[in-house]
Amino acid sequence: MEKTTILWVDDEIDLLKPHIIFLKDKGYDVVTSNNGHEALEIVKQRNLDIVFLDEQMPGLSGIETLMKLKAISPNLPVVMITKSEEETIMEDAIGSNISDYLIKPVNPNQILLCLKKNLENKKLISEKTTHQYQQEFRSIGMEISPKLTYQEWTEVYKKLTYWELKLEKSQDEGMAQILKMQKDEANQVFTKFIERNYLDWIHSKVQDHPVQSHNLVKEKVFPLLSEDRPLFVILIDNLRYDQWKVMQSVLEDYFRTEKDEIYYSILPTTTQYARNSIFSGLLPTEIEKKYPKYWVSEDEEGSKNNYEGELLGELLRRYGKDIKYSYYKVLNMTYGRKLVESLPNLMVNKLNFIVYNFVDMLSHARTEMEIIRELADDEKAYRSLTMSWFQHSPLLDIFKFLAEKDVNVVITTDHGSIRVDNPVKILGDKNTNANLRYKTGKALKFENNQVFEIRNPADAFLPRTNVSSNYVFCKSNDFFAYPNNYNYYVNYYKNTFQHGGISMEEVMIPFAVLKRK
Repeated sequence: MEKTTILWVDDEIDLLKPHIIFLKDKGYDVVTSNNGHEALEIVKQRNLDIVFLDEQMPGLSGIETLMKLKAISPNLPVVMITKSEEETIMEDAIGSNISDYLIKPVNPNQILLCLKKNLENKKLISEKTTHQYQQEFRSIGMEISPKLTYQEWTEVYKKLTYWELKLEKSQDEGMAQILKMQKDEANQVFTKFIERNYLDWIHSKVQDHPVQSHNLVKEKVFPLLSEDRPLFVILIDNLRYDQWKVMQSVLEDYFRTEKDEIYYSILPTTTQYARNSIFSGLLPTEIEKKYPKYWVSEDEEGSKNNYEGELLGELLRRYGKDIKYSYYKVLNMTYGRKLVESLPNLMVNKLNFIVYNFVDMLSHARTEMEIIRELADDEKAYRSLTMSWFQHSPLLDIFKFLAEKDVNVVITTDHGSIRVDNPVKILGDKNTNANLRYKTGKALKFENNQVFEIRNPADAFLPRTNVSSNYVFCKSNDFFAYPNNYNYYVNYYKNTFQHGGISMEEVMIPFAVLKRK
């Protein structure tokens, strides 16, 4: 194994011989310099792992050397060593991207700890994370049970998401695979839980049921309107809970998270059904009956969500909310930038709903575009791509503007998505819908034990496309495939992100309330 190489720069380097001997005895290779100019030449010529840099040197000072060094090697860790504890010096050093700093006189153990912290940090964190999950694995496994309540399922999913995000920083691929297996097991049990309880929930046959799409605004949004400040609800289409958690890490610079909750999407977990239910406060057949001009059925052409603003207006009127409100839908970056410019005009409204449609487009693009498939090859990469987009999007500019105002901010979504990898065969006629996670039509043929079937759509407040039509839903990480051209179909859609069916990722979705810091 190659030795770790340290460059130690100090104008009194001869006085540090005991420290240098100590480090060499510990197996480190130490290169020394007594001035900044020489140190910069060494950085250009040698492969170094870390630099110890004296802050007070004649000629080129430590801070000046640091700035030039970072221009040569931006990612090389630098530890500043100083006699002074003056705050301005520390601010200058930290602002120039030091990895750590030590106050003279330093002792050998301080140096050793500093090296371990800065050079072995990832390895140590990885080992600790792996060990912690190993301890938690058994506990989570014992929690996964058909007898869980919806609140308990929420906690299990939050725990699994927490460990998924922690382990992605780990170097232990084996442990990540174990977590995936545990998550798959949880999803299989969760789908049975949904099959048993879903119809009772939407018929309100049980007192203890989750907030779902059709009562989200009434239960979660209306209570926030009582506060004496504008409310901005930002609905990011197709946002999973894990994606929200990585976005939260960016938003914490601007907001504190007052609520970090999960609600349950209705079935099918698609925009047409779930989002129309959010804005109307009704289930699909209720929308179709009460507002037929706003409901577009499966077999009709065109967008199924053209009337969300109108449905929101009807919802507010039904509940006697005589308030100024706005509704905007952002489908591209150009419109997103225009909305940022018009935000000051929205401050007079009591409620502002903004639908932001990027993540959904990303999941579809990942299916259809080879380059996106390669960039988002797995869950970790999919989250990373979402994060990269968010950090450079007008949506982040919207949040930055709101962080400066006395407003409440909600982040939510209409449904999530799951990475599918297990094909389930189905037969249907030419009028059967195209979604890979649910099908509706007449004379559908499938294996009963592989799907969740709703034979009478009215039982689930779902419209009929035909007098004999039913609905079937994929479970866990399955997806529907037709026997014709089966192998091509399976290879094309396997490992893509889909929605419409039953899984923790699609059904259990975020509702977060943010307040400015």
